[in-house]
Amino acid sequence: MKIAVIGLGYVGLPLSMQFARSGVMVLGLDVDAAKVDFINGGRSYIEHISGGDVAAAVKGGKLGASTDFSRVKEVEAVIICVPTPLNRNREPDISYVTKTGEMIAPHLSRGALVVLESTTYPGTTDEDLRMILEKGSKMTAGRDFHLAFSPEREDPGNPQSRVAEIPKVVGGLTPACLEKAVRLYQQAIKKVVPVSSCRVAEATKLLENIFRSVNIALVNELKAVYAAMGIDVWEVIEAAKTKPFGYMPFYPGPGLGGHCIPIDPFYLTWKAREYGQHTRFIELAGEVNTAMPEYVVSRVGEALNARKKPFNGSRVLVLGLAYKADVDDMRESPAFQLLDLLKKRGVVPSYHDPHVPVIHPTREHGMWTGTRSVDWNKQEVSSYDAVVICTAHRAVNYGELAEWADCIVDARNAMAGISVRPGQVWKA
Repeated sequence: MKIAVIGLGYVGLPLSMQFARSGVMVLGLDVDAAKVDFINGGRSYIEHISGGDVAAAVKGGKLGASTDFSRVKEVEAVIICVPTPLNRNREPDISYVTKTGEMIAPHLSRGALVVLESTTYPGTTDEDLRMILEKGSKMTAGRDFHLAFSPEREDPGNPQSRVAEIPKVVGGLTPACLEKAVRLYQQAIKKVVPVSSCRVAEATKLLENIFRSVNIALVNELKAVYAAMGIDVWEVIEAAKTKPFGYMPFYPGPGLGGHCIPIDPFYLTWKAREYGQHTRFIELAGEVNTAMPEYVVSRVGEALNARKKPFNGSRVLVLGLAYKADVDDMRESPAFQLLDLLKKRGVVPSYHDPHVPVIHPTREHGMWTGTRSVDWNKQEVSSYDAVVICTAHRAVNYGELAEWADCIVDARNAMAGISVRPGQVWKA
């Protein structure tokens, strides 16, 4: 079997590699020629994907890449893994999905399967994408070609998380569409979970991420409340998670990052308005989480003030730029909000991240493009008035940080268990 995977980012490339390992021929399609060149050259541009594995798949004839979307005529199935961000008004932007549909529709083969994996609101697959594919192909979904939705489930930075072992939820437009999609994924994924429709599959992904967003908001709110009471929320969480039933630990932080949790809940919020429904609980969680960078910056101000230093002119190092520990993914990282807020207050900010040596272009924080991670040594780190731990990478030596930095604002509890001086660490 030969398939096409469209969008070779943090979802599309790992999925392509898994299908290739399973013996399926994969054609990767992307508008970014640089990514295509990397893959065809047997190289990887994602840290946790081995270049050797990419080279082996290419050499074995199981993986190739192109910018020519007309080549979907060569394949039996097309899997779409493109971004679904929010626009400037915090509303869903499915333009990457619709443009992809327009590009592939004229080249779809009769009987082909199209699967959308991009997280989105219920109805995107069987309404928006279906209409575009039918118009461009002059075929009917469910009769002339198959259509399905299967939400991506990636856990970057977790070495125990493997694409093949993460159960795959699949919903089809018709029973025949579902059957074909299930057969597709069974070639590469150990467990496939069929559901009754594309909309159920779309709603499943939203529920998963809204669940996380709401619970993170809860502990973020409790963090500030308990801090005012002189209680360490991290100690409270450690004690609470000893309960063997009825409790699941979530952890506070400087804000939400990644492509899923900060964005996906608002897809449902937006769609719910069409049905006259108001998602107050989800929106409140979003407000709490969005306010966390401001809270961290306020703690930086308190820490500087305790040392009789103003914001204006102070040098602050943001430690960890990636949105999550042990990955190189910067999407929606709260570190960017911290850099922006600190700069607005007259601070001279820098960052250090062993996984992100340089900041590449982003959709919303272009002013930081080209900024490089500062060196990790005593002379450099000790020159800052404060260090803010935004992302707790395991590659960072926090013992050295305790020796070198006079003031540490810890938003990740990374300094727990490290010997520090009185007043040196401020929890945020």
